[in-house]
Amino acid sequence: MLAVLLVAVGSGAATAQDGPSFIDRIRGLFGQKVEREPVVDAVPYTVTVDVIDAGRSLRGTIRSASNLQDMRRSPPSGAAGLLRRARSDFDLITAALYSEGYYAGQIAITVAGVPAESDGALAAIEAARAAGPVPVTVAVTVTPGPIFTFGEVRLLDAGNGKPIADVPTLRSLGIIEGRTAQSSAILAAESRITAFYRDRGYAFAKIVDKDVVADHARHVVDVDFYVATGNPVTFGPVTVSGTERLKPSFVEKRAARYIIPGEMFSQKRLADTRRSLLKYDAISGLRIIEGDKADAAGRVPIDIEVTERKPRYIGFGAKYSTTDGASINGYWGHRNLFGGAETLRLDGQVSWYGNVPDAVPDANPFGYRFTGTFTKPGIITTADDLVVAAAVLREVTDAYIREAVTLQATVRRTVSDQLQVEAGIDLETSNVEDSYGTNDYNIAGIPLSVTYDTTDNALDPTRGIRATATAEPFLVLGDAGAGSVMVKGQISGYKSLDADDRYILAARIAAGSIMGAELFDVPPQRRFYVGGGGTLRGFNYQSQSPHNEEGDIVGGLSYVAASAEARIKITDTIGLVPFVDAGAASAGTTPEFNDIGVGVGLGLRYYTAIGPVRLDVAVPVANESDDQAGYGVYLSLGQAF
Repeated sequence: MLAVLLVAVGSGAATAQDGPSFIDRIRGLFGQKVEREPVVDAVPYTVTVDVIDAGRSLRGTIRSASNLQDMRRSPPSGAAGLLRRARSDFDLITAALYSEGYYAGQIAITVAGVPAESDGALAAIEAARAAGPVPVTVAVTVTPGPIFTFGEVRLLDAGNGKPIADVPTLRSLGIIEGRTAQSSAILAAESRITAFYRDRGYAFAKIVDKDVVADHARHVVDVDFYVATGNPVTFGPVTVSGTERLKPSFVEKRAARYIIPGEMFSQKRLADTRRSLLKYDAISGLRIIEGDKADAAGRVPIDIEVTERKPRYIGFGAKYSTTDGASINGYWGHRNLFGGAETLRLDGQVSWYGNVPDAVPDANPFGYRFTGTFTKPGIITTADDLVVAAAVLREVTDAYIREAVTLQATVRRTVSDQLQVEAGIDLETSNVEDSYGTNDYNIAGIPLSVTYDTTDNALDPTRGIRATATAEPFLVLGDAGAGSVMVKGQISGYKSLDADDRYILAARIAAGSIMGAELFDVPPQRRFYVGGGGTLRGFNYQSQSPHNEEGDIVGGLSYVAASAEARIKITDTIGLVPFVDAGAASAGTTPEFNDIGVGVGLGLRYYTAIGPVRLDVAVPVANESDDQAGYGVYLSLGQAF
């Protein structure tokens, strides 16, 4: 049984005469005409693949596995070539049946009416060709038979054949008794078994052999894994190689958080080391190479081989919205300023607010933002990074016009791969014009935040959750009073509905409140606003926010917003996204739900290597005011959330 599986895997590659080469296919993707030598003595054929009493999924799996079906438009060379192709389908289809849990399937393949495995098959093909210039008929008939489930699964000592005492649970291996006996589950269990023992110090654990026995009377598959664990070992000395501009000590210090010489070997610690180092922009690739044997003291040396990124990079971006305006930005960055993965990024953005601001109707719609961001890893410990960002800006909105200089300096601690906490200072000096006049503000705050992120992709997540919570006490220097406290949070979740991530459900909810001050004691730029592409698509920018008696937007002390999307891939590069947004800002410190605006829309996604390009069109359907545009169009890079 095992031998058949191995043959099936090995026979999947087509020979050169069976179709276009890999290079030819790549050229074809770019519209280049592929010139190939004509097949000598080509034998055209027609093929039918009939799967008896099977569902659509199994029929598709078998047809996809068949070389005869897949390469039917590329005739083989000579009668012998067609026969080889037909006979190779036995192993390929057998492997496909095993992958779905069918171990008693029957496969019949005929060429020119003769069984492909018979001695007379070659002569039958030659006779069919001699009879006239018509394609040779090929028929594949598959009877899957009953589905098999897992029976007894054992882990045996490869040395003496006896059961091993300390074994992982069958549930953790994915081969539970009574579950469909897919061959892929058996193969996946092998890596889980070795990982189990490697995490317990057995660095050289391996599967020596396995017996896969299908009991046709009971329709079950029994599996015996023969495991050689070896002796437990400890970590030995750690070396670093491959670094050029990056200091080896930078890598060594961070590896020392997980790989401690003298402590028990653990595969999980190696994986943690890899993840912690790859988060730095200076590192593009990482190989952790274990020694092939332990020394006399039972220690395994570890070498960390680093591949560095180019230190400098540039780029640009743009976005457009009928409600928020348009902006373009360019940036320059350095990934490793002083050899310790210090980063510097300089951003320049110009914007044009296309609408006439309600609060300042004669304002210039031109805006800008110039930002410099510096990051210093390991400012206190290797888990602590210093992030300093300074900006000079002019911000144009419906509610206010702000010219400001800002500075934020925070220390970000990485608690785990998913959890980060930050604390710092937030300083701003600004001149703000709104419907009540012009005021100067000098603001100081102490932001505290927590971020929890289990998603698999920053720009296009398919699973996991992403949550942030922030609390910032701040005060306006020169004003009487104890100041205010702003709290806000957001959580978004992503759920893939299929193995290929073509159907994704995404949802987000956010809320915030400012406490300790009256509405007009809080500077306009620190209040909450809802409306536009970032919060409520289909509505004018900031429009779902409190207004004064003259109808000008003034912002609120609280807000709530929610979104839900269904991200559906039509092809590998094109997707559709129906969505609904809801939200509003309120004048009080507690959100009011009687004025919630609701917008619905449809988005188009074009998936690229760096992330999806997003085009959304939305319309308001609830709580629409008379001055709404009636629709919103949004174009940018990345998903909406």
